[in-house]
Order: sequence, then structure tokens, then C-alpha cells
Amino acid sequence: MLKKIHLLICAIAFVALASNSQQTAPLRLLHTIPIPEVKGRIDHFDVDLAGRRLFMSALGNNTLEVFDLRANKLVHSIRGLHEPQGVTYAPESNRIFVANGADGTCRIFDGSTYQLLKTVHFSTDADDTRYDPATRHVFVGYGDQGNAGLGILDATTGNLLQTIKLPDHPESFQLEKSGPRIFVNIPSAGNIVEVVDRTQGKVVATWKLGGAQDNFPMDLDEPDHRLFVACRTPPEVLVLDSDSGKIVASIPSVSHADDLWYDAAHKRAYVSGGGGLITVIGQDDVNHYRRIAQIKTLPGARTSFLVPHLERLYLGIWGLEGHSAELRVYETQP
Repeated sequence: MLKKIHLLICAIAFVALASNSQQTAPLRLLHTIPIPEVKGRIDHFDVDLAGRRLFMSALGNNTLEVFDLRANKLVHSIRGLHEPQGVTYAPESNRIFVANGADGTCRIFDGSTYQLLKTVHFSTDADDTRYDPATRHVFVGYGDQGNAGLGILDATTGNLLQTIKLPDHPESFQLEKSGPRIFVNIPSAGNIVEVVDRTQGKVVATWKLGGAQDNFPMDLDEPDHRLFVACRTPPEVLVLDSDSGKIVASIPSVSHADDLWYDAAHKRAYVSGGGGLITVIGQDDVNHYRRIAQIKTLPGARTSFLVPHLERLYLGIWGLEGHSAELRVYETQP
């Protein structure tokens, strides 16, 4: 009898522990939006906060997909693109900028009618994009060895204002808000981070990554002076001092990482990758970080987008192995 009671108590404790673990998970799946008409690779995202719209580059489908975040449904598709990669929404001008890898263009659309307004041509492989609300400039990474750089566009007119030369193709890059620096991942140039001064229009520092390779996504914790760089070989996240470039921490991560986001409110980072997981990294202090969760997704779920104002992480799921494409909506939890 005592043995049965003991087993019952253990079972109740296990259920309570499992329930508490689910409640305190760093990410909670809220919605799954099927998008069976989207085929192939899904790339990057951006958001219109005021209009509650999410923009998703469907690279393999040659479309830009627009989601209503209030209704959690797909509402529009911009077709006729050429491997769309980076997408940026400029709220002040209500313009959508879409960088295309296949033809090296950045196409600019009206944010209300979705009509094409202008096409800006770069040398090749227009990729990631960023918006600077202080200057109302859009930055476009483009090119390959010998003809690569960052193009700076006026967010209202779409005019090309300046180009900053880089040694090879830029992957993710981050704009410093409190200063003029841009941090740029360039894996094909020896797995380095280039530090660009946008007022001088040139590279001012080059940081090595200690033998790690394939550094694609990155994010910046500016108040703590920390730069997060996700590498694929080996699969890990490096935390760098953003003043010196010194590596202060290394944390194992999901394989084939394609997006990384730092969540300042919760002091943690989310890394999505083709290995079918979201790695969640917690910060103990500015020099110590640890992996606190592995959220199971699906193979091909590489790209994601964190919207801190909405406490949401959006994840693109490719249509692979008989599974249709979808957009997953996660809530960030304390």
C-alpha cells in the first residue's frame, strides 16, 4: 500500500513538473498559418507595426507574402520577383523594399497598393536589408568578391545615395543606433566580421572568429556592448565584445542557423536553423550565456523574425517531405 502511495505521489509530482515546464517555456506556439501555395525556400521578414502586417520573402516561390497579424491570415502576394531575400518596410514613406538575389535588384513597392514604384540595380545578389529610422535610409547588402558592398537608399525616393565597398558578399548586418558603426558578417572572406563606419563610408576594423566558419546571422545587444554571431561550422553562437571584437562566450546552437534575434526584455537570444530547432540562449551576465531550451520545429525552418512590441516570434516553415509550408506564431514568455 505504501509503495502504491509513493508511486502515486511521484506521478503527481512528474505531471506538475511537466505542466510547470510547459507554462514557463521561453516560447509558446500560438498559431499555425498554412500557406500551401508557397513552394520552396522561405527567406527573411519585416513588419508594419501600425498596420499589423508581416512581410515574408518567399524566395523559392518568387513572391512576397503579406500577412494580417490581427486575423492571422495571408492577405496578399506580390508576384514576379526574382529570388526575394531581404525585405524592409519604411513606415514614414509607406514603402516596401525587396532585395532580389537572382537579378541583383531592390524593388520598391507602395505599401498600400503594392504597386511597383522603382527598381534599383546592384551588381548581383541583393540580399539582406535594414532600415535606419533616424536618417530614413534603407541599407541593401549585395554583390560578390570584387564588387560587393552596402547600398544606401533614400526611403522616400528610392534614390541610391551611397555605396560602401566590402571585400565580399555581406550576409546579416546590424546598424548601431547610438553611433555610426555597422557590423557585417562576411563568411566568404575568411569568416570575419567587418566593422563599417557609415559616416566615413569605409571599413574601419576586421574581427576574426577564432576558427569558426559560416557566420551568417547576427544581432546586437547595444546597451551591453555585445554582438551575437551564429556560425554553422561548428553550430554555435559566439558572443563578441562590440567595442573590441573579443570573443567572450561560445554556446552550442542549432545547425544551419539562418536567423538570430536578441530579446532585450527577457535577456535571451533565439536562433532558428535548418536543423529543425529554435535554440534559446539565456544571459546570466554580459560574459556568461547558456542554452536554456531547444524548441522543436521542422527541417527547413530556417528563417524567423522577432517583434518585441508584440511579444511574438514568427517562423517560416518550408514545404518539405510532404509537409506544406506554414507560418508559425510563437509568444515570448518570461
